[in-house]
Amino acid sequence: MLPFARVSVIGLGLIGSSIVRAVRDTMPTVHLSGHDADPAVRARVATLGLVDDLADSAGAAVTDADLVILCVPPGAIGAVAREIAADVPDDAVVSDVGSSKAAVLADLLAALPGRHIVPAHPVAGTEHSGPDAGFATLFKGRWCILTPPPGADPIAVERVTEFWRRLGSDIEIMDAAHHDRVLAITSHLPHLIAYTIVGTASDMEEVTRSEVIKFSAGGFRDFTRIAASDPTMWRDVFLSNRDAVLEMLQRFTEDLTMLQRAIRWGDGDQLFDLFTRTRAVRRSILEEGQDDPAPDFGRRH
Repeated sequence: MLPFARVSVIGLGLIGSSIVRAVRDTMPTVHLSGHDADPAVRARVATLGLVDDLADSAGAAVTDADLVILCVPPGAIGAVAREIAADVPDDAVVSDVGSSKAAVLADLLAALPGRHIVPAHPVAGTEHSGPDAGFATLFKGRWCILTPPPGADPIAVERVTEFWRRLGSDIEIMDAAHHDRVLAITSHLPHLIAYTIVGTASDMEEVTRSEVIKFSAGGFRDFTRIAASDPTMWRDVFLSNRDAVLEMLQRFTEDLTMLQRAIRWGDGDQLFDLFTRTRAVRRSILEEGQDDPAPDFGRRH
């Protein structure tokens, strides 16, 4: 039995368009409706034929849905939830895909009191955006973290769990605040560092733009991939998860100061010990199947 028969996706960029593609592949009888605030995106979605019903407003897209997934930047969640509040069926489950959860959960509970709220975070993505960037296997073998509020209907949680399982995800359930601390170090801080390093390189007067691009070694090249992620979404992520990000940034700053001191004083043993520990982390990620062990990160040449 399908967990949901009628799914509405609000926001049809990379994640939203990947969801509808994945639903088409794994649950072809599910009726898909959708909306995007950008008329150009709606036009492209219509051309691609991604959904059964493409609505001109978010409210119209959710009127008969039993699952509503908000695939919009965290800063827009509250406004979109308020927009659909009068149209969401009382028994529908409302979820999202944001990478910060405590602030998003609070916005959803305030805008949709008494509704079934089960926030979700599929830990998957690319640096690309827009409906053409989506693909059906984006979530396969990746984690999807659910952060239901205390007292959430266990049946609603299980239905959302089964939905993401069918899209190929592994499921973890955790408290929203704990999620935000975990993701602050595993995702948000690395993005912040990438944006900073790429921005610093582009600002250096003694290094021309052409030299930065021409001589980009693997490390800087990989930072540019991360730093090419959607600016609106990441602006909202840092603002909505500011407390956890600032906590991790402080810890990182302290560790960076220690590393700076080791380099200044020629403490090779401390550097070697740190680099040995970080290699072990890399091996653990590969053992968990969360990256490609092929040479050069599996790039095709």
